[in-house]
Amino acid sequence: MNPAELTELIRQGENSGVEFKRDDLRPEQLAREVVAFANFQGGRILIGVDDDGTVSGMQREGLERWIMDSVFGRRVHPQLLPYYEEVLLDADLRVAVVTVLAGTAKPYVVRHHQREDIYVRVGSTSQLATREQQAALFASGGLLHAETLPVSGSTLADLDPARLADYLGRVLVDEVPQDATAWLERLCGLGFMTERVGAPPVCTIAGVVLFAHRPRRLLRQAGLRWMAFAGDDMDYQALDDLLLDAPLVGLWAVAGSGEVFRAQPGLIELFMERAQPFVSSESAELAEHLRRERRWEYPPDALREGVVNAIAHRDWTRPLEVEVVRYRDRLTVTSPGGLQNSMTVAKMLAGQRSPRNPIIVGVLRDYGYVDARGMGVRRKIVPLIRAFSGADARFEPTEDFLRVILPARPRE
Repeated sequence: MNPAELTELIRQGENSGVEFKRDDLRPEQLAREVVAFANFQGGRILIGVDDDGTVSGMQREGLERWIMDSVFGRRVHPQLLPYYEEVLLDADLRVAVVTVLAGTAKPYVVRHHQREDIYVRVGSTSQLATREQQAALFASGGLLHAETLPVSGSTLADLDPARLADYLGRVLVDEVPQDATAWLERLCGLGFMTERVGAPPVCTIAGVVLFAHRPRRLLRQAGLRWMAFAGDDMDYQALDDLLLDAPLVGLWAVAGSGEVFRAQPGLIELFMERAQPFVSSESAELAEHLRRERRWEYPPDALREGVVNAIAHRDWTRPLEVEVVRYRDRLTVTSPGGLQNSMTVAKMLAGQRSPRNPIIVGVLRDYGYVDARGMGVRRKIVPLIRAFSGADARFEPTEDFLRVILPARPRE
């Protein structure tokens, strides 16, 4: 960094990616800023600059060694190495610039006084992480699968016994438990419920989302928000607006002939049925066998795949529903939470797999909702949308969500 770049950085003031510090700070104070940046998107700490932007310069002897030893070596955990440089502004004013990249082993903590504190960046300040923020950090670092978290107040009675029996007996071809004790033991083993010390087991997020009678009664971020608009943006005249609430998997039954048929829809089927009038239309003319052909604005397989992925791979620590919005010229599917671990859009399009919720994904794969090879984006969404509309599907990742944008088929 040259002096002009540093001067401009100071002129812009502190923000989500820049922090000013005098060089007489304590090691735990600097460690707090380092950890907050590592748990966020990275940032720069300018040492030798007051909060108001006045450059006081470096006064401490051996500042680099002190930072590497007392801060990064003793107080920041897991190990993290910064980029350190010193910039000379005037003959006697030198500023240290400590660049911290976003960490891949989150959450990072400050070790001090036999404690481990987790900090996050909120605007231009570093703050102790809330319970929800901590859960999100553990999940992003691969140390926690949020789908296994307990859902307070839930019991075995909240799960649909018919769907559970269908999954164990027909899908897994396994013995179906015959009493409550056996059910609790089996469901805890599968990750649909979890044991507690001194209290009865409760459902996990995975159990509620997959098999609960009414998932949203227990977990407000469950379900799916569907909206349709006639124009290119949201307005006050929605053609349709509904929160869909149902277990993720459908209930299937076997007829006397041995044929398997759907007895009750799951969330995905409810969505496809609700959205169909707004993403397709029937031809005015009768086709072969006196049936009217249906003209789709989006390939059904790609639409279904996008919604299934949004639910299966969402971040359950975020208190928002998956949102699907149809506009005149496009349809958007928004999944709460950024891409997990080190996943990127490029890796996702190449077919790399890194499931955030392996229990949920495993059950959906057992039922055939997701591609057994985990290549749905590469093999369904991308080629089908391109062939259908002549344009490419777009993927917009942020720290808070992943949005998939599907262009509509050109109107005739």
